[in-house]
Formats: sequence, structure tokens, C-alpha cells
Amino acid sequence: MQSLLWGLLILVCSPVVLGQTAEICDNAIDDDLDGLIDLNDPDCDCPVAAPVSLIPNPSFEEADCCPGSRSQLGCASGWIQASEPTTDLIHDCGWAGWDDYLPPRPFPDGEGIMGFRDGRPAFMEETVPQSNWKEYAGACLLNPLIAGNRYRFEFDLGFSNLINSPPINVTFFGATDCANLPFGVGEVDLGCPTNGPGWVRLGSTRVQGGSGNQWVKSGIEVTPTEDIRAIAIGPACQERPSQVSLYYFFDNLLLADFESFQFKISGTAHLCSDAFTLQLPSRDNLSYQWYLEGVALVGEITPMLSRMYGFGQYVCRVEDADGCRVTPAYNHQVFPIEREASATICTAEVFPFGGRELTETGSYIDTFKSVNNCDSIVTLDLRVLVDLADTLSAKIFDGEAFEVAGRRLRTAGNHAISIPSSIGCDSLVLVDIDYYNVYFPTAFSPNGDGVNDRYEVFGNEDILEVLDLSVYDRWGSLISSGLDWDGTDHGRKAAPGVYVYRVRLLMDDGGEREFSGSMMLMR
Repeated sequence: MQSLLWGLLILVCSPVVLGQTAEICDNAIDDDLDGLIDLNDPDCDCPVAAPVSLIPNPSFEEADCCPGSRSQLGCASGWIQASEPTTDLIHDCGWAGWDDYLPPRPFPDGEGIMGFRDGRPAFMEETVPQSNWKEYAGACLLNPLIAGNRYRFEFDLGFSNLINSPPINVTFFGATDCANLPFGVGEVDLGCPTNGPGWVRLGSTRVQGGSGNQWVKSGIEVTPTEDIRAIAIGPACQERPSQVSLYYFFDNLLLADFESFQFKISGTAHLCSDAFTLQLPSRDNLSYQWYLEGVALVGEITPMLSRMYGFGQYVCRVEDADGCRVTPAYNHQVFPIEREASATICTAEVFPFGGRELTETGSYIDTFKSVNNCDSIVTLDLRVLVDLADTLSAKIFDGEAFEVAGRRLRTAGNHAISIPSSIGCDSLVLVDIDYYNVYFPTAFSPNGDGVNDRYEVFGNEDILEVLDLSVYDRWGSLISSGLDWDGTDHGRKAAPGVYVYRVRLLMDDGGEREFSGSMMLMR
């Protein structure tokens, strides 16, 4: 009896597998209970339908070094500084670009982009705009473009602002041999590659960036007439004279055979826009299913995703009579833009910052929405100018005026002056005015008794130097010039009487003063 009970217990507790449930790949459920849902389960494997760029390091992510300044495209793996005028590598690990024309953020793909000019203004020793200053980046292709085959070159072009990034003709050049990179060595005025040997123009397209601060996706279709192994990208050959630097940015350079672009996910609006979503080309013979992190978004079965479901990797699984394919993953991330700002206000003023009203000196951080709805993290350095008081001392002669803050002070004593700063804050200046202590004798007696034998000007440390003392007789004739007068007229004793003097003094404020008057010579 006991053995029978044990047998029944084992029968009840043991799992009975009548059949294995297969993983359904579009219901967001782990049907086979293996811990893997939908495309994360090997049961749902489909080949990836994606163009693979023939350009190495197409988004400038891989860096052999972090750029520390301009003209360092060579830090980007696989890229060659093609032209003598140098392009720039902008990477989050190092140099962030020119202050006057910063790249739009976020970057379309990752952390690296390339910047280039199409002409530049008069620079350093140059006196006229360098309209043929053309900057190109180049690379040896991973596999050549085969003559007669159809290819597509897609790219994201960045525009800084309307002034520095007007519409541009982006041009794609090719060469049969990688030995043609770089071109025009030592020739900054060569211009485009076809101005030298070994290069052909593969195609061109005009791209406009509106008012700027945005990325625009564009493309060029090419059918080469010979096998192409090296490429150069940049502006068109036409000269562009300008009084400002014309500057643009490249990212996400995709060069592949035309057919492989069929199933590439793209955005419908600016990355930060509330209207942003994802889409694929619409094909009547295809069925669609969208996924986030490999899990089906149930009901999302049209070429355009109805809405975004948060950050992460999106793919779409498409099927036709030949089977299923999965698009390359679209990594949806929006990184906040970080900015620094500074401001100065007066005491009792209020500085609005986000939802706060600031009144104290300090560092503040807040998040704002940019014109494209992106988060912008702003660090503000706020300085509050307190009411300032300072003391200033000056000396004048009777009849002179000391000028401060537009006021002319003519009398000795203390004067309180209110001076507005450049931002309108008041500073109180206490000005102490005193008279110079300088004495001009009215008479002297050069009789050799050791008292008043010479005519001279007396003063304390107010006088730095007597520059000249000239003496004239009553007819206006100059009879002496020096630093004082001994009472002689060209070596002879001058007759007693009235004489005129003119004296130049260097005072302690660094200024020269000139005085004149008369004195009596007595014997």
C-alpha cells in the first residue's frame, strides 16, 4: 500500500510534456518559456537587410587619437586629409569645434563628425578672400565601385547658421587608385580634385539648411564608368568668394549598391520634435512588424511607426514571398545639449532663470527646451554687483577743474560722485580735492648776502620737476632761460626793476603746467 502511494505522488508531481510550444515572433510574449522574447529568441532569426558602407569608419567614431584642435582629421581611423586645406575632426572625446560656428546637436550617429570649409575670408597675411580654399576628406574604399553598377551615397550634412552655412553643392569625387590621395600637395589654391590629375567627378547635389543649426539628410546616385577605389568628399569646384568662413559638417556617410538601401529606417522629423517617429519605404508586397529591443510592438504593422515608445534600439521585420528580413537597428537616443552662460546684475535686481528668480551670486543649473525641443542643460555663472564705494584724491591749481564721470570739480573739499557702471549699477566715489602748494616769489635781491639771491619757484613734493624758467625784460626780450635766475642779463648784472617770468612745471599727476607773472629785482 505504501509503495502504491509513493507511485501516485511521483506521477502527480512529475511534469508531463505533451508538446513543445513554439516561439511566436510578433506577440511580445515568451511563448516557449526560454526567457527570450520575439527577435531575442534564436527561433525568430532573420537575416539583416542593410546596406554596408564601402567607406571605412563612415561616422568618424573610431579614433586613433582624440583631436585637440582643428586640422586633425588624421585622428579618425581610415580617413585621409585629402586636400592641402585641412578638414577638422570634431569628436566628443576632444575638440568640440569652432566657437563661431558650432555643430548642431545631437549628432546624427554617435560622437564624431567632420567639418570642412568652402572658401574662407582674408586670413592672417592674406588681404583678399581665398575663394578657392576647398577642404576635402578622402578614403580608400573597402571594396571598389564597379564600372557600370549603380550606387547610392547617403550622408547627413550639418548647418551651423544661415551666415556661415548657406546652401552648398556637395560633390563626390573618385579616383581609380588610392595613390591619388592626398592630392594637390603644397597647393592650397588648387581647389577641387579634378583640377589635378587622376580624379573624376562622380556626382553632386545641392543641400540647404534653412536658418541653420540642423542636420539635413541627402544623397547622390552614381554609376561610375571605371572602377573607383578612392573617394574625396566636399564642396563643388566653383570658387566662392565670401567675407565670412563658409563651414559645414559631415556625418553618417553610407556608400553602397543601390538595392541595399531598400530597408533602412529613417526619422520623420527633427530628433527632438514631438512629431518624430520612424519609417521605412512603403512596398505593397511587404508586411511589416516593428520591435523595440527585440520585443514586438504589437499593432505596429505599417511602414511608419505610429509613435515612439522611448529610447532604445528599434528594428522592423519585413516579409515577402522570399521570407523575412530585419532592418539594421536604429538606436534612438537624444543627448542633452550642455551650455555655459554668464550674467551680471546690480543689487536689488532679479535675474529670471528657468522658473526661478535669482538675486545672489553663484552657479546655477537648469534644463531648457531648445527651438527643436531638445533638452539644453545650462550652467549659469551669475555675479551680483554690490553698491561700490571708492575714494579718489586729486590736486588742482586755483582756477583749474578736476573731471570725473562728466563732472568738473573746481573747489577744494570732499565731493561724493555717483558713477553708473557699464551695466547700469551705481558706484559711489568720494573725491578729495586739494590745491597744489606752489609759491611764486614776487621779489628777490641778488646781492650776494645768501638770502633770496636767486629767483626760483618753491613747492613741496607736488612739483616733480621745474622744466624751464624764462625771464623777459620790460621790452619783451629774453634775458635768461634755465631752472632759476641769478639776476644777470647775459653775464652782466641786470638793472633793478620789474621783470616777467614764464615757468613750466611737471606736477605729481604727470601733467605739465605753465604759469607766468612778474617779480621785482632789488639790489
